[in-house]
Amino acid sequence: MKPLRNLLDKVHPLFDKGGKFEKLYPLYEAQDTFLYTPGEVTHEASHVRDSIDLKRMMSMVIVALIPCVFMAMYNTGYQANAAMSAMGIDSVPGWRGAVMAAIGVTPEAGSLVSNLVHGALYFLPVYIVCMAVGGAWEGLFCIIRRHEINEGFLVTGMLFPLTLPPTIPLWQVALGISFGVVVGKEIFGGTGKNFLNPALTARAFLYFAYPAQIVGDTVWTAVDGFSGATSLGQLAVATPEVGMKAITNSVADGGLGITWMQAFMGQIQGSMGETSTFACLLGAIFLILAGIGSWRVMAGVLVGAMGLSLLLYMIGSNTNAMFAMPPQWHLVVGGLAFGLVFMATDPVSAAMTDTGRWYYGILIGGMTILIRVVNPAYPEGIMLAILFGNVFAPLIDYYVVQANIKRRLARNVA
Repeated sequence: MKPLRNLLDKVHPLFDKGGKFEKLYPLYEAQDTFLYTPGEVTHEASHVRDSIDLKRMMSMVIVALIPCVFMAMYNTGYQANAAMSAMGIDSVPGWRGAVMAAIGVTPEAGSLVSNLVHGALYFLPVYIVCMAVGGAWEGLFCIIRRHEINEGFLVTGMLFPLTLPPTIPLWQVALGISFGVVVGKEIFGGTGKNFLNPALTARAFLYFAYPAQIVGDTVWTAVDGFSGATSLGQLAVATPEVGMKAITNSVADGGLGITWMQAFMGQIQGSMGETSTFACLLGAIFLILAGIGSWRVMAGVLVGAMGLSLLLYMIGSNTNAMFAMPPQWHLVVGGLAFGLVFMATDPVSAAMTDTGRWYYGILIGGMTILIRVVNPAYPEGIMLAILFGNVFAPLIDYYVVQANIKRRLARNVA
């Protein structure tokens, strides 16, 4: 690594102030600080508690997302291979089939390697387009504003693809990440100043602009002509008499044939990286132990979601089958677990105070279940709930701070 360090030091004057490529300094700085810890030190008294910086913090989040990325590729390939087997299709069409044939991989649902390779051929193009287009916007704004590239995009560029179905057109991926980076973040000043989660802003834009490619029964499995509903989508159109049987009954009996453990592990229909609660749990443990993710926000979302879902489950309904879903099922279907761990805990758009994080999390959890159950036309909820929580986070913090000031004043007066 020393030759690389020497090379970076040699070209540094070209990008430094007064150099030939001064305007491109953010691009040089991004590469330098990504590969090496910044050499700048504080010479005066400082309030830094540890040596971790924003780049290292974002890298921790990327590591926490690895289980979800693995499941995104595995489950995407598994669902496609299983559907092809059921339809009697023995080869993958198009360039993906050529790649699999070239490396000697056949579409077999029972093969770990086949599932991973097949799924990767859908996930990686989406990820590459997202990083290329979003990174270009990030770099452009940094050059115009003459400040360093913000590492927050590394996380946004990973989160956004995980929230998408495998069949999403790549041009929509480019359009969505452009909207999320530019409108959701950069026009408000960039990382640290955005009040909405950029990845969710991009996802919401695609949902409302191009719903046919985001929702429905034909977008979740990457096989032409195959239709398969998600668990929430299936229950949303079921009759109250059928209830949870619409999910747990076998396919022959009109259900999806899904067990709770299958849903927990992630072998179900859904967005590429949101199906596995187990993978999200591994990420949550890592983020909490590393001190990156707020356990208060996670616990608040869990309390709000499980509490309201239990209440609605006990109330029941004669007209809405969504009331029949027990709390433990809400946690393993849809994107609740993924949003709870990786989206709601965004340190920029979430509440800042410890007490406020509890209220913020409970608000998101309750709103998620409310949208899911009361409005079956939109049987997900977590995306809109987190964006709703983002808007209210500053207000929550304001009242928490004011309440603390009143308590301290009353104590001092006494």
